[in-house]
Amino acid sequence: MQSYPPSLPALMVEDAVRAALLEDLGRAGDITTDATIAPDMIARAVIASREHGTIAGLPLAEAAFAAIGSGLRLVAHVADGDTVEPGTIVAAISGNARAILSAERVALNYLMMLSGIATHTARFAAAIAHTHARVCDTRKTVPGHRTLAKYAVRCGGGSNHRFGLDDAVLIKDNHIAVSGGVAEAVRNARAHVGHTVMVEIEVDTLDQLRAALPAAPDIVLLDNMTPDLLRQAVAINRSHNGGKVKLEASGNVDLDTVAAIAETGVDFISTSKITMAAPTLDLGLDIVLDRD
Repeated sequence: MQSYPPSLPALMVEDAVRAALLEDLGRAGDITTDATIAPDMIARAVIASREHGTIAGLPLAEAAFAAIGSGLRLVAHVADGDTVEPGTIVAAISGNARAILSAERVALNYLMMLSGIATHTARFAAAIAHTHARVCDTRKTVPGHRTLAKYAVRCGGGSNHRFGLDDAVLIKDNHIAVSGGVAEAVRNARAHVGHTVMVEIEVDTLDQLRAALPAAPDIVLLDNMTPDLLRQAVAINRSHNGGKVKLEASGNVDLDTVAAIAETGVDFISTSKITMAAPTLDLGLDIVLDRD
């Protein structure tokens, strides 16, 4: 669960943008722009928000304009994580007009998608701000874009769950069924991964929770439990070890239910809604030609 300021590896940004530009430009490049815009035309453009939201993805937008190879300059007027209103200028771009137009869609696609995730996450975070619970993402992300989506979640005030199968143990119902039981699964995981890796187990019932706690997992995921059952789970955890094991709620989480879930006393609430159901943030690029 991350809490430090979000950042994106530069090489990852460059690779993502390069692939997106190659997809868009294809074999012949931007034939519309090349046919209608003189090669030496200089322009200025602004990216502005058309609605309220939270910005994420500026490093990708900047990289898209830089990668086009014509010396474009982007000046950000806000930072990732900032809240914007309709009409807010997000960034200004200046330089070769053909280059601006050819990189426009890739830059906006990343900005709109990631800002949408950040905006939706911020709504969830605001709904539970009166509690100590934190909203977290899941591994349910568009393939190839997980790190970007999780970056946007942090820009929106959320927290990251594990990034993949290799950085934390999450024992789910099928693992339990095959391994022989809740406690046995936790003990097997502890013996396999060592003390530096977090071990979390998913339970569906309070009896499973009671069986899991003596095995000392780091986190117990309470799957698809009602608020009443979640409150009971919190009480059981406190009576067992003073609440040292963290509790995470998941399942049936949306903006209508998240506050009631958080008020039960759980530590984390994980949901795929913030990455898989987030609408894009409406942003637009308007160009102004500089004529002598």
